[in-house]
Amino acid sequence: MELEEHIFRSKLPDIYIPNHLPTHVYCFENLSNHRLRPALINGPTGEVFTHADVELTARRVAVGLHNLGIRKNHVIMLLLHNSPEFAFAFLASSFVGAAATTANPLYTAAEITLQAKISKPKLIITHACYVGKVEHFAFEEGAKIVTIDPPPSPLIIHLSELTRSDEKLLPEVEIQAEDMPALPFSSGTTGFPKGVMLSHKNLVTCVSQQVDGENPAFHLDVKDLTVCVLPLFHVYSLITVLLCSLRAGAAVLILPKYEINALMELIQKYRVTIAPFVPPILLAIAKIPAAAAGKFDLSSVRRVTCGAAPMDKQLEGAVKCKLPNAMIGQGYGMTEAGVLTMCLGFAKRPFRFKPGSCGTVIRNARMKVIDPSTGVSLPRNQTGEICIRGDAVMKGYYNEPEATKRTVDKEGWLHTGDIGYVDDDDEVFIVDRLKELIKYKGFHIAPAELEALLIAHPSISDAAVVPMRDEGAGEVPVAFVVPANGSSITQQEVKQYISKQVVSYKRINRVFFIDEIPKAPSGKILRKKLRARI
Repeated sequence: MELEEHIFRSKLPDIYIPNHLPTHVYCFENLSNHRLRPALINGPTGEVFTHADVELTARRVAVGLHNLGIRKNHVIMLLLHNSPEFAFAFLASSFVGAAATTANPLYTAAEITLQAKISKPKLIITHACYVGKVEHFAFEEGAKIVTIDPPPSPLIIHLSELTRSDEKLLPEVEIQAEDMPALPFSSGTTGFPKGVMLSHKNLVTCVSQQVDGENPAFHLDVKDLTVCVLPLFHVYSLITVLLCSLRAGAAVLILPKYEINALMELIQKYRVTIAPFVPPILLAIAKIPAAAAGKFDLSSVRRVTCGAAPMDKQLEGAVKCKLPNAMIGQGYGMTEAGVLTMCLGFAKRPFRFKPGSCGTVIRNARMKVIDPSTGVSLPRNQTGEICIRGDAVMKGYYNEPEATKRTVDKEGWLHTGDIGYVDDDDEVFIVDRLKELIKYKGFHIAPAELEALLIAHPSISDAAVVPMRDEGAGEVPVAFVVPANGSSITQQEVKQYISKQVVSYKRINRVFFIDEIPKAPSGKILRKKLRARI
C-alpha cells in the first residue's frame, strides 16, 4: 500500500513568475515606473542613487568588467562591506553573464584563499585595506584586483575606471535561466564550506515569491526604506533587502557596519520603515535602557523581519516595547533554497500569525516534514526534518556532486537538516536541527573547518567542535580536545592557535580536554553526547 504524502503549501495562491529572465533584467523590469525614486542611500555619506542611477552605473561597470576580460561564466569575487559599490558590481556581473562569489572581508587570508581556490575568480573587487589578503592568490592565479577606494599600488585598478566606461558599448550576452549569477558559500547541512550555485531562475523565483503578485507575501511600497545593516555577502540581505527593493522600486539605506547607536540614529534620521535584523541586533535593541531609547524616534519602523536564527517569544515582546509601531515577525531561509517560509503578517493583505512561528510556506513552493530515519512524510503537528521543493532550490554545490546528492534528492526535494513541524494553521515552527552548523549572530560556522585546524596542531591528537548557548550570540563554538601523548597544551594556547587562522566569530570560546571523542562505528562524531556534557 502506497503511503500518503503530506505536502504543505502557502495560504497564498501561486503566481506567475517570469523566471526565464536574467536577474538584472527582472530587477529593472519596471524601471520606468520609479526611475527617479531613491534606490540606494549611502548611510555614512548621505549620497543618494536613484533606480536609474543604479541601472546605468551597473551597465557601465559591466562594460568595464568586459574590458578587463570578464566573460560569460567567469567568476568574480566581491570581498566587500556593505556599500553601493557592492550593488553595482553584483548587478554588473549579471549583465555580462558572470557569477559573483561573495565573501566576508573580515575572513583571514587563509579563509579567503580557500574560497578563491574553489571558485577561481578572474577578478576580485575589495577595499584597499584588504588587498594584502588576496594579492598572493591574485599573483599566483593571474586574477586582477579592483578596489572601491584609492588603490595601494598602481598595479591595482580603481572602480571609478570601470564606472566611467561607455554603457553603449555593453556587449549582447545570451543569458539562460540556468546560468549562474551568484556563488555564495555555505557549509550546507554538514562539512566544509561549499559554493552554492544559484541560477538566474533561482534568484528571480526567490524575489518574485516575496514581492510580486497582487497580494505580495512581503509587501514593499515604493515609499518604503529598508535599512541594510546585515551583510550583503549573505543571501538574506542580498536577496530580501537589495534585490527585492530594486524589483519593488523601494529604497535601501546602506550601512557598512553594525553599531547599535549609529543604527538607531540613522533609522531616526532617514525615517526607516523596514528593518531586517537577526536576533543579536534585536537583543541589543531590547536592552537599550529606557532613558537612552527615549533619545531616538523609531516610530517610522512599521516592520521588523527576523531571520538567520530563531527568535523566541520573550525577545519578540521585549523588542515590541522599543518599536511600538512595528509588526515583528520571522522568515526562514537558507543559502541553498532562498526563502522557505514567511510571516504572512508582512503580506499586502496581512494574516494573523503566532509569536514564535517562522511563518507559512512561501508561494510557488512545496514543503514536507519527514521522519529522519524512514524518510516517510509526516502529518501536521509531528516533528521531523523540513524539506522544500521549488524553482528557488539551488542548482547544486559547485564541483561537489556527491554533496549535492546528499542534500537534494532525485525528486528535487532539498533536505534542510532543520527539525520542525507545521501546525493546524499552516504555521511552521523550527525546534532543532540535524545539521552540524553553529549559528553565531546569524553567521554560520562549520565545525569540520575548525576541527581540521585543531587536528593539524602537533599537540592535539583528536578534536570535536560543538555549539554552546550564548545569550548575546545565540551560539558560540567550543572545542573538545584530546591532547597528544605527553602534551601539556593549555586552553589559552588552543584558543590563540585558532584565533590567528580564522575570522573573529569562528574563534573557540572554551576548550574542554577529554580522553576520547565519542564516535559512532561509522566514525561520525556523536555531538549530542558532547553537547550534553557542556
